[in-house]
Amino acid sequence: MNEATFDVRDYRHALGAFLTGVTVVTTFDPQGTPRGFTANSFTSVSLDPPLVLVCLAKRAGSFSVFNDADGYAVNILSESQQAVSTVFATPTEDRFSGVEWRTGPAGYPVFESAAAWLDCRRHGLVDAGDHVIMIGRVIGYHHTVQPPLGYSRGTYVSASLEREAAARSGRSTEILAILERDEEILLIGGEDALLALPQAGHIGSAGDPCSLLGLLDAAGFDAELGFVFSVVDNAQTERMRIVYRGTAEARPNSDGSFKFYGLKNIPWQRLDAPATGTVLRRYVQERVQHRFGVYVGGAETGQIATLSSGLEPTSNEDINARYRDVESDDAP
Repeated sequence: MNEATFDVRDYRHALGAFLTGVTVVTTFDPQGTPRGFTANSFTSVSLDPPLVLVCLAKRAGSFSVFNDADGYAVNILSESQQAVSTVFATPTEDRFSGVEWRTGPAGYPVFESAAAWLDCRRHGLVDAGDHVIMIGRVIGYHHTVQPPLGYSRGTYVSASLEREAAARSGRSTEILAILERDEEILLIGGEDALLALPQAGHIGSAGDPCSLLGLLDAAGFDAELGFVFSVVDNAQTERMRIVYRGTAEARPNSDGSFKFYGLKNIPWQRLDAPATGTVLRRYVQERVQHRFGVYVGGAETGQIATLSSGLEPTSNEDINARYRDVESDDAP
């Protein structure tokens, strides 16, 4: 792509492929009022001296405050602070009312429940297009064992979700994968057979024939699992179904019972179970929107965690109704 055809919206989607943490950057305005904003454009710059940077948009409402401030704190949010991230990313009268905070060693607001915080004095500012790069020297820091909140492609990412789900007592686990290659999804099934997602009892490795990755490797596919897409705890069957999304490439002489189907040409009538159709409809629609969520709940109802609305109560019927237009391009 050259500059003449540069699509800013599409470029944002490309940047969204990079998995980041989520931070809230804080300072005080001249009147002593705490100010803050959500940012994932944060990185370490130097260990000696300890320097970090944060990028702030010039159009941000708090730009002048941070541009003139003598320092700031970076609060690296934990998984339990998704709501905090949302509050500090939206126009709200008192963003600090819902979070416990105190001043750190450099004198800026730090959050008690953060995975970590870094309190910084101003080291320098660098003008960078429509942003300014704020470089800070770390004066004090603190970290905990809480898992950090992740973010990629328009949605929050939970590193500990699978561990917590699979650890529930009395539940055997099925691991399934929605694997994509060039806008095609890999399904198992012959020409006249029902089609299913690749699945096994555990993720495992390529050398374990009883695992998901071992199954795919034996069938002639190089697969990489990405993020959790769905966690369904079926109380009736006492089984936990965890669906990942990822990518796959076929090696020469791969198993013919595995086949890629285009996102617009999935043969919905041949799917092995209604649950497979439900999860695939959701995947196709969210893939088109470049905005993935994570469904967590039972076989009939649960919640979809999204960036814009947090945990959104939903049911399989709601999902199918919402994404029914996905079936408009059924294959014959």
